[in-house]
Amino acid sequence: MDAMRFLDEACPDTPQPLVVVFGDEDFLKRQVVARLQARVLGAGERAEFGVSVLNGETLDFSTVANELATLPFLSSRRLVVVEQADSFVSRAREQLEAYLAKPSQTGVLVLDVKSWTRTTRLAKALPDEATIECKAPLSDKLVAWIGKWSQSRHRKKIEPAAANLLAELIGPHLGQLDQELAKLSVTVAESAPIKQADVDTLVGRSRAAETFKIFDAIGRGQPAEALAILHQLVEQGVEPLQILGAFSWQLRRLALIGRLVLNGQSLAEAMDAAGVPPFPAARRSTEQLLRHLGTRRLTQVLDWLVEVDLGLKGSSELPPTTQLERLLVRLARSR
Repeated sequence: MDAMRFLDEACPDTPQPLVVVFGDEDFLKRQVVARLQARVLGAGERAEFGVSVLNGETLDFSTVANELATLPFLSSRRLVVVEQADSFVSRAREQLEAYLAKPSQTGVLVLDVKSWTRTTRLAKALPDEATIECKAPLSDKLVAWIGKWSQSRHRKKIEPAAANLLAELIGPHLGQLDQELAKLSVTVAESAPIKQADVDTLVGRSRAAETFKIFDAIGRGQPAEALAILHQLVEQGVEPLQILGAFSWQLRRLALIGRLVLNGQSLAEAMDAAGVPPFPAARRSTEQLLRHLGTRRLTQVLDWLVEVDLGLKGSSELPPTTQLERLLVRLARSR
């Protein structure tokens, strides 16, 4: 079962005795486990007494069995969560199969794993609702998730254009998206929806600040400096898709300015329409970058962005950093 579906659907009264939560989206995993806890133990402070969280890396099955057999305290059931359980599942597969045939009447076991092979005997013995896959939604569904999550979790409506920009800037990183939505929801007026300008101001410009020096170096035609800054961001742990999101935000703005100028607007009018801040330094930097890129490259940058976006999502065998490097070289080379 997909985690989004699990979180959206009404929960059955009787939980499965063994639930596998798998995938690499930790934010979704936390939401799924929280929902399972509410199903098994109910709400309130007393529910915490019925939860045991174990680390599966060095865990033996007897410890898990003892936890499941322990009578709940201030609760009618017990929830045992095994985190990082991949190696535990490999070691205790036979015991887990035996447990599933005769599970605890009061305990529910949750296995948190990165991967889950559906062809094993244990996997085949579990019903669909007992295996919950946690992965970020695809790009075509990410914007819808942002809108739904903003409304349900933060009680704040977000306009489609704002959700699109947020998805572009942050990418499919649900935990970070949740943090940005939390920040936006308390900053924007209570009765007003989150607008594109709000995302631009509170999220976009902070992301743009991280890559401003890269584009400044590109405008001067200095690829070595641009690449050095890129490598520094990667070494700091910034995800390639996040870096591309910041690139995309700035390059789309430049492409828009180029189109408006070609359609007859003055450069100043085009910058105003694209949201370039009315500060002399920002205007000079943008004009320098536009002159460096030229009309031909401005018409190509959106295609290049799509190419790198698809490549980072799996269509290219090149390392992610190499793909970003190639984009920078394309942008920084002399005309």
